[in-house]
Amino acid sequence: MPITYLEKENIFEIRTAQSSYVFGINEKGTIQHLYWGDHIEASECGYLLVGRLHSSFDAEIDRETEEYGGWGGCNYAEPALKVSFADGVRDLRLGYKSYRIVSENEIVIRMADAYYPLFVDVHYKVLPAYDLIERYVQVHNGLNESVRIEQIMAAVWTVQALPDYRMTHVTGRWAGEYQLRSTVLSEGKKVLESRRGFTGPHANPWFAIDNGQADETSGRVWFGALGWSGNWKIVAEKTTFGHVRIVGGVNDFDSSFVLAPGEVYASPVFVGGFTSGGFGQMSRNLHQYQNDYVLPTSKLRKVLYNSWEATEFAVTVEGQKELAQQAARLGVERFVVDDGWFGERHSDRAGLGDWYVNAEKFPNGLEELIDHVKGLGMEFGLWVEPESVNPDSDLFRAHPEWVYQFPTREGTQLRNQLLLNLGLPEVKQFVLHFMTTLLTKYDIRFIKWDMNRTVTEPGTMASCQDADGSMWIKHVHHLYDIWSELRGRFPHVEFETCAGGGARIDLGILRYADQAWISDNTDARDRLSIQEGFSYAYSPSVMMCWVTESPHGFNGRSLPLSYRFHSAMMGGLGIGANISKWSTEELDEAKRYVELYKEIRPVILNGDLYRLSSLRDSNVAAYQYNSTERNESIVFTFLQSQHFGSEVRHLLLQDLVSHAAYAVTIDEGEPFVRHGSTLMNLGLAVSLRGDYKSLMIRIKRLD
Repeated sequence: MPITYLEKENIFEIRTAQSSYVFGINEKGTIQHLYWGDHIEASECGYLLVGRLHSSFDAEIDRETEEYGGWGGCNYAEPALKVSFADGVRDLRLGYKSYRIVSENEIVIRMADAYYPLFVDVHYKVLPAYDLIERYVQVHNGLNESVRIEQIMAAVWTVQALPDYRMTHVTGRWAGEYQLRSTVLSEGKKVLESRRGFTGPHANPWFAIDNGQADETSGRVWFGALGWSGNWKIVAEKTTFGHVRIVGGVNDFDSSFVLAPGEVYASPVFVGGFTSGGFGQMSRNLHQYQNDYVLPTSKLRKVLYNSWEATEFAVTVEGQKELAQQAARLGVERFVVDDGWFGERHSDRAGLGDWYVNAEKFPNGLEELIDHVKGLGMEFGLWVEPESVNPDSDLFRAHPEWVYQFPTREGTQLRNQLLLNLGLPEVKQFVLHFMTTLLTKYDIRFIKWDMNRTVTEPGTMASCQDADGSMWIKHVHHLYDIWSELRGRFPHVEFETCAGGGARIDLGILRYADQAWISDNTDARDRLSIQEGFSYAYSPSVMMCWVTESPHGFNGRSLPLSYRFHSAMMGGLGIGANISKWSTEELDEAKRYVELYKEIRPVILNGDLYRLSSLRDSNVAAYQYNSTERNESIVFTFLQSQHFGSEVRHLLLQDLVSHAAYAVTIDEGEPFVRHGSTLMNLGLAVSLRGDYKSLMIRIKRLD
């Protein structure tokens, strides 16, 4: 059984395929974490279940390993829950009350304050095959008075008894997202967070902890990812007694709210896991979890063309029709019109918020283009940015009170736009109404939902002030409500999450989004680093990658078309270049790559990813995708630059069947046969020369 209660020892064990997670109730009623790692016998952990005292300055060391606890008494660590009661008491004394097994894979531990009828239900849902546990909490206000929630975290994870602790996470900025970083945790706190209103490009709510010796293929790794698309916080705190506790949830900054009598608040889900198979196995567990449990559908990503780089705001029906014809010639399956199709949208200075089709650009309506695209055998998609508004728009002139603003302040314009206060019911209804109208009137099969600014001046007009709620939280809840309702009404429409690149990607929005735009930087070399960092936490099945121009406008770098396609074929393939200027030779080459991608797409999007080599460590990167049946592998390898003459490199492949024979085809060369044992232990010999060279290798089992 995944969940066991040992009554004699007062211990709970959550058991996955490869791990044990153990906690119990000590003599003081504290829910104390005992162990998390490779399998053990939980019944033999009883001796750990004791209160600990060091001195009057550290009177309750066992509280450093609480499963979930409130701020009160002798707790000085980052609190899981901090509240203020109506009578001014700010002390919270949570203790164990009961447990309830919901199913064989889910248990709820109920905690209660020692005096007030405030209850906290700590939920654990086990996903045994993936060595993962989903956690969240519900807070019930049983008082006759309101309670102010100052801070509420989704979960507390504890890692104990390591000689050293190393934390791995990602950082970045616009056009440079998902850059991997590692840091040794000394005593104190390491805080990852966003205060910008969305998940953010500067950090992402995912972490990994190891002893400093884990690598891609081996070593014990503890990890977690939070599902929240607004302000969030993850705190890794190492105590002087050698524990590390990781607390994560909605950021408490400027986010207190009132829980009325009888109300219940549910936190986001914070999933955590353990593996002894290194960072590679960590990623594969997270990828399969997302594919099987998080994402709304299991559809394979369609090859799309987006017209932004070809036209920017100079959208015309004839120009789009010409691009659509070229895209269809390449084998594209979905044609997407980006910004510039609506309102008086001739630049980024006006029109945002006026979601009607521009009659000058589309004199016969949008149907003319949609019918043309469909006639070419493609689906039609549109770009929208529903949460933002230009001051120069009919919407803002009609409803200036709908934007975030403080009464005595002028709102900051970023990208010449302000942000709508989606937490207001009338704004939520406006967005839901125009999106429903758009998707009802037109045969649209894809929506790219963008958000090109952070939240600033998070206030409302004085007459609308709500001192009881958090605008930061309401914005996200209403966003989820809108996406949920649109998905229910229009199940044939697929959605992409985008926020100035990869600033809104997390396990919260991915419960509604089919795919994600991970960066506005489409330089194929930069993308290797961005995509690699992204893959540590998120599945390639949601990762959209475009082939764009060379030389690239961002870096001025020139790259072969083969390199650009190989880089973009490692997730969902898109094309964003101005293909009307491509030569016949380039179009023919691109068509061959699109056809090839469609053949290998199931392996790329549904298979297991193995990061064989990284440009962080050498001048060669290599990535292997295995089909779930282990009968086919796709390998992409990239050379940064050649030094000191030619060199044959051996790529050590992973997770093949040792005794099986495989046909190996390198690019368009003649296939040859190698056994799995040879490919894994001696390796596959490849020769790459020059600068920015790449190869795609197909490996198929013969028996």
